[in-house]
Amino acid sequence: MAQAVTPFLKKRYLEKVVPELRKSRGYANPHQVPNLVKITLNSAFDAEADKSTRDEVVKEITKLAGQKPVITKARKSVSNFKVREGMPLGCTVTLRGARMWDFLARLTLIALPMIRDFRGVSNRLDGQGNYSLGIVDHTIFPETQADGSQRANIGLDVSIVTTATSDDEARELLRLLGMPFRAAQKAAETAAQA
Repeated sequence: MAQAVTPFLKKRYLEKVVPELRKSRGYANPHQVPNLVKITLNSAFDAEADKSTRDEVVKEITKLAGQKPVITKARKSVSNFKVREGMPLGCTVTLRGARMWDFLARLTLIALPMIRDFRGVSNRLDGQGNYSLGIVDHTIFPETQADGSQRANIGLDVSIVTTATSDDEARELLRLLGMPFRAAQKAAETAAQA
């Protein structure tokens, strides 16, 4: 039986990021080092969207994630938005394990640098060590390039959940994993702390 191949980014985490964080943060135990828990992808579509549009969004998110997303439905009716209880409003998928590491590698190394005039992503976290990122156009990923989808762009939210106890720990973890944070914000934060 063949052994599973360790994803590139997980190997980098184990060989370079863990020793670097242990040295810089002074962790005595290797289990104190923050790690990734999961990555969640969410995409919404219009409440009045037809079935073909919904299927297109699900198909594109399936390509990006490598697994089929779950359709999310409205919990209650809202007349102003023409939403009825039980109407499909979007889709969500949770990535763990090898798919999570592969997606993060594609996001940080391939997709984000493909954005025109890219200067880095915001380094604001949620206060509990988790990072969220909004992507306006899904075509920055190479999987979606040349197939001629019906919808021009599908937006999605990417949430990266870590075991870090503070934003600084999580920011350093993500930076060492290759997340391209903006340099100007980093310099402003350093100046504010001094």
